[in-house]
Amino acid sequence: MLLALCVLAAVALAIERLNRSNTLSLSGAVTVHDGDTITLSGERIRLKGLDAPEYTQTCSRQGVTYACGRQARDMLRRLASNGPVTCQGHERDRYDRLLAVCSVNGTDVGRALVEAGWAVAYGDYDDVEAEARRARKGMWDGAFDAPRDWRAQHGETAGAEEADLLGRALNLAKSLFRRLFGNLSGNEQ
Repeated sequence: MLLALCVLAAVALAIERLNRSNTLSLSGAVTVHDGDTITLSGERIRLKGLDAPEYTQTCSRQGVTYACGRQARDMLRRLASNGPVTCQGHERDRYDRLLAVCSVNGTDVGRALVEAGWAVAYGDYDDVEAEARRARKGMWDGAFDAPRDWRAQHGETAGAEEADLLGRALNLAKSLFRRLFGNLSGNEQ
């Protein structure tokens, strides 16, 4: 039994190292889809370590409803407009989006979104979220449903733009191509 556990642990470690060796590093101009999803160099990317409100999600401030999902997307657009975006990641989510940490001119975009209060921490940036809460920045200056709770109430794909269907189809095709033929683009490090 102990030997079997050791073998499983060794296999898991080998798989993790193999995954990390397949880190993608991409740079350039982006298309911003919502507060935590972009397309860069044809690759659909989900910002790692945070969860932003869905595009059609609303929040309230002093009893007034506002489009916090659109504000989160607009904040990401402003950040991305400051220069070339560079993203690095090796994991994928269930929609086959690359989970990546992205930066613009050395600024961690995910950290900036959480710091401004337009995304909640999801595995990273907990200290930054705590400060945004204390300072009542962005969504923290009112009431809102956590993005995962809002999706649960409104459907998993609620708030998705129509382009998301095409993006998912393209990512699926690319994923199949990579698995069948390997990465021929030379973008992997």
